[in-house]
Amino acid sequence: MKTHWIDEQNLADSKNWVDRSLAAVWHPCTQMKHHETLPLIAITRGEGVWLYDDKGNTYLDCISSWWTNLFGHANPRINQAITSQLEKIEHVMLAGFTHAPVVELSEKLSALTQGHLGHVFYASDGASAVEIALKMSHHYWQLQGKTQKKKFVCLENSYHGETLGALAVTDVALFREAYGPLLQSVFIAPSPDSRKVKEGESATEHAIACAAALEMIFAKEHQNIAAFIIEPLVQCAGKMAMYSPEYLRRVRALCDQYEIHLIADEIAVGCGRTGKFFACEHAEIWPDFLTLSKGISGGYLPLSLSMTTETIYRAFYRDQTAQGFLHSHSYTGNPLACAAALAALAIFESDEVLEKNIERAQDLSNAFTWAKEDSRLEHWRQQGMILAFDVKPTVLKQPNSFAREMFSASLLEGILIRPIGNTIYVMPPYILTASQTQNMAQAVQRALNRVLK
Repeated sequence: MKTHWIDEQNLADSKNWVDRSLAAVWHPCTQMKHHETLPLIAITRGEGVWLYDDKGNTYLDCISSWWTNLFGHANPRINQAITSQLEKIEHVMLAGFTHAPVVELSEKLSALTQGHLGHVFYASDGASAVEIALKMSHHYWQLQGKTQKKKFVCLENSYHGETLGALAVTDVALFREAYGPLLQSVFIAPSPDSRKVKEGESATEHAIACAAALEMIFAKEHQNIAAFIIEPLVQCAGKMAMYSPEYLRRVRALCDQYEIHLIADEIAVGCGRTGKFFACEHAEIWPDFLTLSKGISGGYLPLSLSMTTETIYRAFYRDQTAQGFLHSHSYTGNPLACAAALAALAIFESDEVLEKNIERAQDLSNAFTWAKEDSRLEHWRQQGMILAFDVKPTVLKQPNSFAREMFSASLLEGILIRPIGNTIYVMPPYILTASQTQNMAQAVQRALNRVLK
């Protein structure tokens, strides 16, 4: 753990800051009562892969601050892009107006899909991007006269956000128990999660079997189904469930066969996380809708988007306003956020990020070799710059508190990780060096030993 100098006045000020936060700020996905024993960490600045707190400690950001920060904190190129845009226009409504950053970003994103997804609708957060795709799919079928097609299909253990539409296609018991009465009913298909492979069965065979189960739903209900939504290759909030790209190939064919839209939620897995810019590229397929957020702005500013095809766009291209897509956000296509995204895409290109991430992914694998050999662990898995493994339930004395205990132990080791249940994962920024990767893996091991001692 590194330290930097801080005077006593600053220390007193920062303690006041934490106390005030506990009094006034309702933190996300948090039982606030837990902070009676789990102190908030007051972060004062960030630089590269490091976060600095008010007491002079530094933490290696192993999870890219909830999977958003691709190129390090205070990245000078993204800083400069935002500063330059700030001198021109900070925001303008996108209804009836346009501006250079949003046009250029849309064109670049379309080019990254080889033109398959040529139209981009913007929002501010991932759940909103999912809402857009769901609403657009539903509205499309209404315009086509197929008014019964208004149901959705998602995978078991899926997560797509916490607004009501996105939460409806989220299969997480905690949320369903709390908000189930508010949600539309959906069809839930078996997950191709490779951890569920039976003895003697390969991951590909398991994926094929799950696709066959999905087809049974489609065959029976396709006249009522608008779209199937999926996180390609990795169900991230679903405890980093990973699966064969063969499932995506079969899903694309089934959606074509039964006239069902395919929504690829790439909010967490897009922007290079899986080894390609879009996770769908591993299966050589393109969806009807593709959502992005998190890393698209480099982790700087709230920005999300839903991309779609010319066919779907043209269905809304009519004389009556009521037949247009009826959705808006005040900060849609914000120029500062678009400028940050353009800077992030420029880094991808100039720094050959995807090519270099092949080496970084290998560094990650090498650094966590110990986890493959630890008898307390199981289901070691990796997809590009996402690496995960599970702690065996039999070694956990208090399973419900393991994630919090591991989070606290990691801070003592100078790293930021946030386990999901008994799943430990890392999803670091793309600027991590080989030595930092090794140090990170060793710190995770030490933190785990603290918790399981």
